Amino acid sequence: MKEKLLKKIENKEIIVGVIGLGYVGLPLAVEKAKAGFQTIGFDVQKKKVDMVNQGQNYIGDVVNEDLSELVKSGMLRATDDFSFVKDVDFIAICVPTPLDEHQQPDISCVKNSTIEIAKYLAKETIVVLESTTYPGTTEELIKPLLEEGSGLKCGEDFYLAFSPERVDPGNLIYKTKNTPKVVGGVGKDATQVAAAMYRAVLEGDVFEVSSPAVAEMEKILENTYRNINIGMVNELTMLCNEMGISMWEVIEAAKTKPYGYQAFYPGPGLGGHCIPLDPYYLSWKAREYGFHTSMIESSMMINDKMPEYCVERAGKILNRYKKALNGSRILVLGVAYKQDIDDYRESPALKVIKILEQEGAIVDFYDPWIAEYNYKGDKKQGLSRIDDEVIRNYDLIMITTAHTNVDYEMIQRNAKVIFDTKNVTKNLSDRQNIEVL
Repeated sequence: MKEKLLKKIENKEIIVGVIGLGYVGLPLAVEKAKAGFQTIGFDVQKKKVDMVNQGQNYIGDVVNEDLSELVKSGMLRATDDFSFVKDVDFIAICVPTPLDEHQQPDISCVKNSTIEIAKYLAKETIVVLESTTYPGTTEELIKPLLEEGSGLKCGEDFYLAFSPERVDPGNLIYKTKNTPKVVGGVGKDATQVAAAMYRAVLEGDVFEVSSPAVAEMEKILENTYRNINIGMVNELTMLCNEMGISMWEVIEAAKTKPYGYQAFYPGPGLGGHCIPLDPYYLSWKAREYGFHTSMIESSMMINDKMPEYCVERAGKILNRYKKALNGSRILVLGVAYKQDIDDYRESPALKVIKILEQEGAIVDFYDPWIAEYNYKGDKKQGLSRIDDEVIRNYDLIMITTAHTNVDYEMIQRNAKVIFDTKNVTKNLSDRQNIEVL
């Protein structure tokens, strides 16, 4: 089976299936098709399926022309019928893995997708899970579900591996194609075959590890590392505010050290799919072994507290202007979780707005990338534009995303007061009405 699959990869005879056409799945499907592999994408949302089949792009990291051309040429198509699995040789599972209402891993999408895949799984198929999850998912959940549902045996009839997604929306340098990949399979043969498939598509290095569990833990390490360091910086920011010290200036000074230091920055909280969620996956799994990840849990507590802290700071700023938070008009600038993208998953700005409104503030938002959002069932429409007159109508302008296509100089000239949680106004010379986190 190994030699047969390696030969099919070399000859571009593998038919690829991608389960989930979101921020991870669609760019991966496009790259597979661009590399010469016929690709079929699957999604439960018919709207996404229809858009792909019409060559209409909805993901920022995908080039519109690439998608359109691949669909026209027949190299890429989409479906919402799971039976397509019987026709493919390689399956990448790229479905959401959020937290539930109790902040515990919700892997129902992974589980349900695997059950459906098993119904149609053919011999000599490679299955790779890319969705971020806790260590052990591939071997403890995916493997038995595939074997029981298909009647096939892992390692003999099909290969199974984990290769964590590494997607950074809006990154101008690293995309799916040139970002290094980590692959860990159930058995050495599975690892080699899955790695060969990625090498046939991607420009980045492919690093092989000894098991899916190592690859799963590696992904958790990447983002927990960032969570902990951001948590430390956020905590020091709160201390520096009490001490009358600019944490932003402290970081700039620390950055001059050429070794042993990497800069992390404070903000209103953590957003995106991975950094705010991955530590919860690890701490949840650790409890199975009677182990408490105290440092990780502490950083999570600090980062989760930042939206409340920012609202508290906003209240103090308004108080100095003899205004109560209750009844004040506040404009929040930016609801995307990072600059210059239209992704608001887990964005701390949404939590900031919710808390402000709970405190009685009258809140609007403006984001040049996002016209409206839906947060826990609450829909909110943003302003379509901002100008001098609009800015003057608010008691406080609160910057929560550092978009580069916003005229901050105009805002500074017309705002009563600005609370900048991202230090995006750092180059403005007139700072008399600006307070930075």
